[in-house]
Formats: sequence, structure tokens, C-alpha cells
Amino acid sequence: MNAKEYVENVIEHVKAKNPSQPEFHQAVEEVLHTLVPVLEKEPKYMKHKILERITEPERQIIFRVTWEDDNGELHVNRGMRIEFNSAIGPYKGGLRFHPTVNIGIIKFLGFEQIFKNALTGLPMGGGKGGSDFDPHGKSDAEIRRFCENFMMELYRHIGADTDVPAGDIGVGGREIGYLFGAYKKIVDRFEGVLTGKGLNWGGSLIRPEATGYGATYYLMEMLKSKGEDLKGKRVAISGSGNVAQFAAEKVTQLGGKVITLSDSRGAMYLPDGINDEIWNAVYETKAIKHGKLEEVAEKFDLPWYSGKKAWEIAVKEGEVHIAMPSATQNEIDLNDAKMLVNAGLIAVAEGANMPSTLDAIKYFMDNGILFGPAKAANAGGVAVSGLEMSQNSMRLQWTREEVDQKLQQIMKNIYETGAKYAEKYGKPGDLLMGSNIGGFVKVADSMIDQGIY
Repeated sequence: MNAKEYVENVIEHVKAKNPSQPEFHQAVEEVLHTLVPVLEKEPKYMKHKILERITEPERQIIFRVTWEDDNGELHVNRGMRIEFNSAIGPYKGGLRFHPTVNIGIIKFLGFEQIFKNALTGLPMGGGKGGSDFDPHGKSDAEIRRFCENFMMELYRHIGADTDVPAGDIGVGGREIGYLFGAYKKIVDRFEGVLTGKGLNWGGSLIRPEATGYGATYYLMEMLKSKGEDLKGKRVAISGSGNVAQFAAEKVTQLGGKVITLSDSRGAMYLPDGINDEIWNAVYETKAIKHGKLEEVAEKFDLPWYSGKKAWEIAVKEGEVHIAMPSATQNEIDLNDAKMLVNAGLIAVAEGANMPSTLDAIKYFMDNGILFGPAKAANAGGVAVSGLEMSQNSMRLQWTREEVDQKLQQIMKNIYETGAKYAEKYGKPGDLLMGSNIGGFVKVADSMIDQGIY
């Protein structure tokens, strides 16, 4: 059996074994199809059944979470943690609280995390978790009670040297605080078992900014490869949460013009770009008050398009040079990709996890667009989570400047790894293939070194 046939067989086996999990299937297809060149050159990976092993989680934990609302009514949610691969370090990956969470989404996120974490150069394996609990509209007391009951089960499966969760959609500093407090009470230990902690109790400077800043630093490396930079570029950003906020801040600092932000209700157009006053309002509305982006648009008399995507609005209003999808999975489809390319697009840097569909990615690459895949471009968040783990282990805290310098170097290294492997396997500039192979080789070789466990 040749490498291509082997890959197709593994993909079909994954689909049969994991029915009704389209996001997981998509993530597996995207990675495995790019690995054919390395499998042809290094048949040891087929001999050791690495693809079959790396697509099967080491452990899947599903549990019930019962909690009480402020009116005394009981609710039941499902919690889960997928501990996917620990070949290069303890499982590492976020917790997502959102009504759309299911086992397929958590598996896709955990699978992506394996390669993303490997690319950072830090000793972290891949994992992910969460619940179908919806924090929107809940009081602080209700969220605290949910987090405490969620941790009553999760604590058995995590630890500073076993599995270190972080935040994700629906899990910010408030939730991490409640989760950490519950864990500390249950196990009677103060340890770096969660990242994204408050600065007063073990958190790292730059952690909230890390994914958005990191995606921008990665974007700068992509642009440099073509002799370009951000000055004067019109940048469409989707989302208005943590990643989008800090990507917008850093893009603006580096000379770009952020023309859109969005949330689940619609998109806001920024004809003059974002300034400090608007940025602060977005941060306060979304991060502190958990409100609607439309409120910011109304406050500053900015155009608001209900029910529209950021890409539609950006294209409607003129040229788009750079797209930074920073909201959720599969938010750029083929039609969006075509619109963006026609509007003058030169680069895409994925801030969210798997935000572009497979056919959108193909269209970008077929049209010579610089494409920064999520597992590379958005690795800044988990990179600084890894730095937080290091600081916890050493019982110290680095300065903001120290962490930012380390983040910039990690993102530069991630870009160079992807570029190196793309060149090595005959597709210069294909950062998707290069990043997948770069992360895969590190994990696969470690798995072979450690036997068949």
C-alpha cells in the first residue's frame, strides 16, 4: 500500500469509527492529506501505525454536571475532556463552555492542539475539554456553582504534570478563577493546574493578549517573506472576543487599519479604523459586561449590519488586504474566500481554530494568497500558557517585556518551521503543509521512541 492509499484508508476508518463528528473528520482530513510526502519519504511512520494511533485519543472522559440556578432549579449539562496525546508533555488545551459543544467539536480541537503545541517548541501534549453549558445570561453565582460542580469530576483527571487546561470560548478569567478555587479546595494543593490565572495568583503577563498578538506577529513574518508589512493595509477581523480584540490592537500598533469586528449578531464597519476609545469600549462591552457589539456601534455611530459576516461587510465597503478570522470554526466558506480574493486579499492569518473550510483554504492557496493556518498562526495563546506553566514551576513571574519577547520569538520559530518543512517537501510557501509536517514529525518520532503505549 502506498502512502496516499494508506492516508485514505485511515481517514475512512476514522469516519467509520467516529460517526456524526464532521468537525473532527474535517480536521483529520486537513492534516493527513498534507502528510503524504513525509510518509513516502519516511515509511517508518506507516510501519509504526502512527496515523492510526495519533487519530485515536489516549483517553476520553465524559461526565454529568448537575448545578442549581439562583431560583433553586436544577440543571444538567454534559462535561468532557479529551486527552489526545501526551508524547511530548502533559496534555494542554482549553475548556470551552458553549451550547454547541459536543464530542466531535472537542475532538477536532484536541487533535489540532497536538500539532499546535508541538510547533511552539514547548513540552506540551494535546488535549481539549468543555461543556454544553451556556454562560451567557447567567449570574456570577450560577457560573461559580457550575464551575465548582464541573471541577468535582474533572479534578480526578488533571494535574500540573498530567493535564493542564486553559480557557477557550465561554471560559475567561472569571471562570478560570472559579475552577482553580474549586480544584485547590478539593485537592488541598496550590499548583499550576490551570493557565489563564489571575496575575495575583500565578498568572502570566501577556496571557490575555497572547493569541491575538501572536497571530499578528505570525502575520508579520508571512508578509516579510514577500517584502510587505502592515502599514496602510486594510484588515478585516471577525469576532470581538479576546483574540479579535488584541489582534485589532496589535495590527493598529503596527500600522494596519482594522475595518471590521463582529459577533454572533452581526458585523460593525470601522471606516476610519479602530482607535483607543473604540477599542476600550469593545473591551469593556465584551470582556467585562458580556454585552453586544451593536452597543459599541450605536455609541460611536458606526455602521452596523445585523446578521452579516465581517467578510461581506468588508468587501462591500472596499478593498480588503488581510483577513484574520478570529471567531469560530468554519466561518469562511468558499463564497467568502472568492469575495475576499476579488477584493484584493493578499494574506489570511487564522486567529480562531479551523475558521476556514477545506474548499476555502484550497481556493486561497490556488490563488497565491499567503495562508497562515490556525495551528500555527493562533499558537500564541497556548505558547504563553506554556510560559505560565514554566513560571509556576519556578515560582516566579517574568515582566511584560520578557514574555512579549519570548512570544515574538516563538511565533517567528513557528513560521520558520512551517516554511522549512514546506521547502523540504517540495512546496515552498505552503505553510499549511509545512506546519502540519513540522508538528507531526516531532510528535511521531517521540511516539516511536517511547514504544507502543
